[in-house]
Amino acid sequence: MVFENIKIALTSMVHNKMRTLLSLLGIIIGVGAVVAILNLGQSATASITSSMNVGGIDLVSIYPQGNNRKGNVFDIQFGDTLMSNVSGIETVLPIYSSNARIRSGQEIKTVSLQGVTSNYFYIMNTELLYGEYFSALDNINRRQVVILGSDIAKELFPAGNAVGSYISIFRTQSKRYQIVGVLDEKDATLGASFNSSIFIPINTFEQRFMNMTKVSSYTCKVVEGQNATDISNKIEEYLNNLVGSDYFSVFSAATIVEMADQVTGTFTSFLAAIAAISLLVGGIGIMNIMLVSVAERTREIGIRKALGASPKVIRGQFLVEAITLTILGGVIGIGLGVFISYAIINVVGWELHFSYGAILLSLGFSMFVGIFFGWYPAAKASKLDPIEALSYE
Repeated sequence: MVFENIKIALTSMVHNKMRTLLSLLGIIIGVGAVVAILNLGQSATASITSSMNVGGIDLVSIYPQGNNRKGNVFDIQFGDTLMSNVSGIETVLPIYSSNARIRSGQEIKTVSLQGVTSNYFYIMNTELLYGEYFSALDNINRRQVVILGSDIAKELFPAGNAVGSYISIFRTQSKRYQIVGVLDEKDATLGASFNSSIFIPINTFEQRFMNMTKVSSYTCKVVEGQNATDISNKIEEYLNNLVGSDYFSVFSAATIVEMADQVTGTFTSFLAAIAAISLLVGGIGIMNIMLVSVAERTREIGIRKALGASPKVIRGQFLVEAITLTILGGVIGIGLGVFISYAIINVVGWELHFSYGAILLSLGFSMFVGIFFGWYPAAKASKLDPIEALSYE
């Protein structure tokens, strides 16, 4: 019986193409808008998360502040203290930072100089354009070796033959450093601009460049499977108790990602709710077309009732027709929404992430609209008096 009713519904649509199209328009636009908005929202969220992942979503940075004696705890051994008091941290990297003047040939420029450990580049997920990283032995022996960021290497060595060459780094006096590697381009991570920085072993920095009393910053890598935001909060709580909130700041990319997810999710839901209003408008159109259909087929209803069709059968016929209309509109709308999503994402350069939940929700809502707005016309048809229906002109 259901399949027969669907066949009748499709036949009616074919015979009244323009009316069917106009009645479906609201459903198609509503479903298409909802699917497109939710797909774009999910793709935007995934793009933000992916960008942060490249930069280290599992990293937490600590920046000591102030010159009070409480700040003296932030020495090169502080990482061990932190790891023993805060669980969930895999490693802590101390980093010295300073501006420095460098010279290659006749060119002199000021750059950001970082003193780092040999495993810093692995933790920060950097890649070499060419050359190699300095080793733990280079750090222990305080060797005067340096790794250049991509922008610095391009400026000083446009021909690309930087490895093996020497640059002079100035502090109180000029010292020659051999270039052992050049980093590939990388987006800024946790405030660090790799492209415009140079890197030397941390012991070399402390013994041969500048003897600093306090480490500039620490980068903490979170244990795999742990929530970086939770670890960031634990670190902040521990440091608050240790030195007070005036002597440090903590930054976690994961926190930014969570905030971005919340904002994007709220905004997407708001837009989807507005778009869903057109589904209600489309539902009213469906109800209108079904009422017209009932009026046009009054004699048909009278004949079917005279032949023994029960009110339940008549009601089911028109209800199935309404649901068929909305499902068809929903399927076309889903296709439209996917097409719009794909077109926009190609323009902005994101990776498309389908919101399968949005597709199922839209299709389910289309069926609900069909039932809700189709029930009254179907009920009206089922209550028609067969004698009056047969005499209807």
